[in-house]
Amino acid sequence: MNYITRIAITDDIPSIREIYNQGIEDRIATLETTLRSDEDMYAWLTNRSDSHKVLVIEDETGNVDGWASLNVFNSRCCYSGVVDISIYIRRELRGKGLGKTLLNALIQAAKEQGFHKVVLSTFLSNKAGQHLYRSLGFREVGTYIQHGILDGKWVDVTIMEKILSAH
Repeated sequence: MNYITRIAITDDIPSIREIYNQGIEDRIATLETTLRSDEDMYAWLTNRSDSHKVLVIEDETGNVDGWASLNVFNSRCCYSGVVDISIYIRRELRGKGLGKTLLNALIQAAKEQGFHKVVLSTFLSNKAGQHLYRSLGFREVGTYIQHGILDGKWVDVTIMEKILSAH
């Protein structure tokens, strides 16, 4: 099957919500525990700056099978060149290369928006995600031990980064 990546539109919200909620349910990518509604995701998508893009990956039949976003890392102006990223793939399609395609497109979008560096947080236990990130040039910065609580247990969170520009 062929896939394309593109900027998300409001019509994508039901798919984005469904995929994000799968990530919340599966407990592999976020400390969030509250499932999101279409209204939640509409506010999230429409209240972003122009430089903080949301991309989707779509199959040839028009189904949205994943999404990724450029998020504010820190609101202080000294961090304006740094962007945090999120990426979520539909549960049944994980491990099939969609994440790599989508993440490459997101990195390109970050470069086009003039960001200097992208950062992400991943669970220490998410070896598949860390393998993907390393394959695209991310390096591990370190691990916050017992950084957040998920299902009543402390979870370790690994920080990774990729420098996009030489200056």
